[in-house]
Amino acid sequence: MSRVLRLHVPLALYLLFTLVPFYWMLVFALRPTGSTALVPWPITFEHFDTVWNGIGFGTFFYNSMVIALGVLVFVSILSLMGGYALARFKFRGQRLFLVALLCTQFIPGAMMLIPLFVIFREAGLLNSLTGLIVADVAFQLPLALILMSGFVRNIPVELEEAAMVDGCTRLRAFFAVMLPQLKPALVAVGSFAFIGAWNNFLFALMFASRQDKFTLPVGLSYALGEFNTDFGALAAGGVVAAVPVVLVFAVVQRFLVQGLSAGAVKG
Repeated sequence: MSRVLRLHVPLALYLLFTLVPFYWMLVFALRPTGSTALVPWPITFEHFDTVWNGIGFGTFFYNSMVIALGVLVFVSILSLMGGYALARFKFRGQRLFLVALLCTQFIPGAMMLIPLFVIFREAGLLNSLTGLIVADVAFQLPLALILMSGFVRNIPVELEEAAMVDGCTRLRAFFAVMLPQLKPALVAVGSFAFIGAWNNFLFALMFASRQDKFTLPVGLSYALGEFNTDFGALAAGGVVAAVPVVLVFAVVQRFLVQGLSAGAVKG
């Protein structure tokens, strides 16, 4: 009984608190306009048609997907190379560099907006998906480096040394021995990068003013009218925006838990 009160009841309350907003979003998205039913019946998909064909949601979805996949690729590759270098090599100023990386996590993203805006304006990266990818990579890479270096430290260096004794070069030992071991870490870092870029609202709002460059969060915010709001279409857009994130977690959750627990041993 005590275990139920201490563990199951709080977990059930937390689950209820988390799922109720999603349920309401589904209700608004699936019930007809004007209906106040608590259960969406009869089910209608008119709001999905409105949001996809009327608001230009397809373009926002495409932009978000390109940015999220671009950030995933760049953050995964750069954090893999940087994390390996930080974990396996000694160089002057290494500790100071790690402290600097850690300190970047204390800086709110809003403080980077003005300098990034000036840099992007001079570089011609405003209103471009490339600029948004660069901004998201710059924001997420420090944490990804810290996580990846922890993962690499957790793998015994003797494995690489044994491969090199058998005739492998360091590069071949990295691909043959280290990379398979780092697969859960890559999945964890890549998943966080994808989800972070997918949900990023601030950079997309600041660096993209043309509607054909809007991402899903910015497109949804512009669906809010000044005097009238179509909550059904807004909820349908929220459901569409949540689907890729749910799919990512469903596919990689096993690797995610494995990767995070491996990185937690040594940081």
